[in-house]
Amino acid sequence: MTDLGDAPAGNATRSHVRGVPRQRHTSGSATSGSATSRSAPARSAPARSAPSRTRSRARPKVGAGRRGRPVRRGRRILRTAAIALSVLVLATAGVGWWFYEHLNGNLHSVPLTDGTGDSAGKEKADSFGRTPINLLVMGSDGRTNASDCKLGGGCSQTGVQSGSNADVEMVMHISADRSNATVMSIPRDTVTTVPACKDTETGISTNGYTGMVNSALQYGPACQVATVHRLTGIPIDHFVKLDFSGVVKMSDAVGGVSACVDKDVYDTYSHLKLAQGTHTLKGVAALEFVRSRHGFGDGSDLGRTYSQHLFLSSMIRKFKSAGTLTDPTAVYRLADAATKALTVDTGLGTIRKLIGLATDVDKVSAKRITFTTMQTAPDPNDSNRLVPAATAQSLFATIANDQSLTSSSGEKTAAASATAKATATASAVPAAQIAVTVENGTTVTGRASAVATALIDKGFSSGTTTGNAAGTTSTTTLTYGSGHKAEAQTAAKALGLPSSHLKQSDATGSTGLTLVIGTDWTSGTAYPATTPAPADTKAATSNAHAETADQSKTCAKVSPYRTVSLNGVAMTPTQAYRAAAGIKDSAP
Repeated sequence: MTDLGDAPAGNATRSHVRGVPRQRHTSGSATSGSATSRSAPARSAPARSAPSRTRSRARPKVGAGRRGRPVRRGRRILRTAAIALSVLVLATAGVGWWFYEHLNGNLHSVPLTDGTGDSAGKEKADSFGRTPINLLVMGSDGRTNASDCKLGGGCSQTGVQSGSNADVEMVMHISADRSNATVMSIPRDTVTTVPACKDTETGISTNGYTGMVNSALQYGPACQVATVHRLTGIPIDHFVKLDFSGVVKMSDAVGGVSACVDKDVYDTYSHLKLAQGTHTLKGVAALEFVRSRHGFGDGSDLGRTYSQHLFLSSMIRKFKSAGTLTDPTAVYRLADAATKALTVDTGLGTIRKLIGLATDVDKVSAKRITFTTMQTAPDPNDSNRLVPAATAQSLFATIANDQSLTSSSGEKTAAASATAKATATASAVPAAQIAVTVENGTTVTGRASAVATALIDKGFSSGTTTGNAAGTTSTTTLTYGSGHKAEAQTAAKALGLPSSHLKQSDATGSTGLTLVIGTDWTSGTAYPATTPAPADTKAATSNAHAETADQSKTCAKVSPYRTVSLNGVAMTPTQAYRAAAGIKDSAP
């Protein structure tokens, strides 16, 4: 095709395409510090044969005499009723407002980052401008109050403590199209680099060190966020932190969580004691289950992450079940307990924002929520510690690239594709009614002409013109005037341009569409696809113990090894159960 004359960016020229009238145009002008480990002291492990790891009145007759009295009385009754009704409406509205303010008052929030660099990362929008959500869930082992001291133990000599470790760490990824989610656990025993950071509340800081990943919480939640982002490369948008008493409150608020164990189990460390089968875990029993390190798997922290996934899957199914969230009393208990139990980042620091997050999670069906554990290998320098396995990088990349783990190919489901298609075809403005000013913001001659011709070939108005941008730009943008978003969506769809590249003009009275082609689009008439290749699901989930939240019949695997000790004798959790017949079970 003949070059229609647009020159590289900065040259003040404008031309028309295929008989389009020529128009005048004036161009406008974390470093890591010492290697000293700050990790929590290694806990001694018992002997084992596996590696540690809420009657009507009659109508008056009308007669002679004082006929007006019943009417006046009736009016008084109506007036009184109206006043009473108004008071009732105000009272119930007041309760709602009080409840809202009460829940907001329960929340404790702190910044997501300590302001040091890009310590949490930034999400990438998909081709329709939607972004995923990555939430870091932290379970604190802190004995920072009398209640947690009683539940967690260990305060008999030290008393109430000030610091805490993140003994539970899960990255919860909610896809941009809200069709799927992945929850990845990071074992607390993982050794990694903790970057330089500072607790915004206490002022305690570190220059950075190599140590256990859970120890970063000693320097505040923002430090834990930065550490996980550095370890995985996954952007972290929000966090929630829960302590011992929080687990108890939450499990009680939902009326208990169903959990199954495949054998009798007695973890003499967390004090979990259950007979083989399914149980409803409430209060302390729920805490004992999610804390049990020696009762499941090989007795390591890996086994604990697996049982925690089963517990959370069961809780998710209960939330989604009929009746759980339709009972006002249950909802109040749950909301009150949750807001009292959680510390969140300031981005989630209001009830409205938390409801928005919960709504996003609720859009994902249980069968599309995958639980995994980061792949690990033994630390060459310490057999009681772990390091990320090479295969973990595939899992990290899959999450960071917003790819689903719930299908063999890793591609979006049909439902997700339908959602995306509906978004893309939202505009009902015919292309023939749309003229676009196409400007070349690259150093390649003829770019604006090529794209403008392609638009006209697709049925866009012959009023489409070309020209040159004021200068070279790295990003292609389609700017539209007030009230012209639908036209912009139509043009973007025709060009394959993601909606994240659309923006409304700030200029008063601007009505048209202006497409400035950037250096991210130096050839072709369709915007280059930026969607990553389908995830290698097999590689991403290899040795990651992947299971979906709909698997209601799965039982926690009790450790077959001698991971516990009773009266100084090492034994398996099942042997300990039988030997402790006099100790009451955690749940019936």
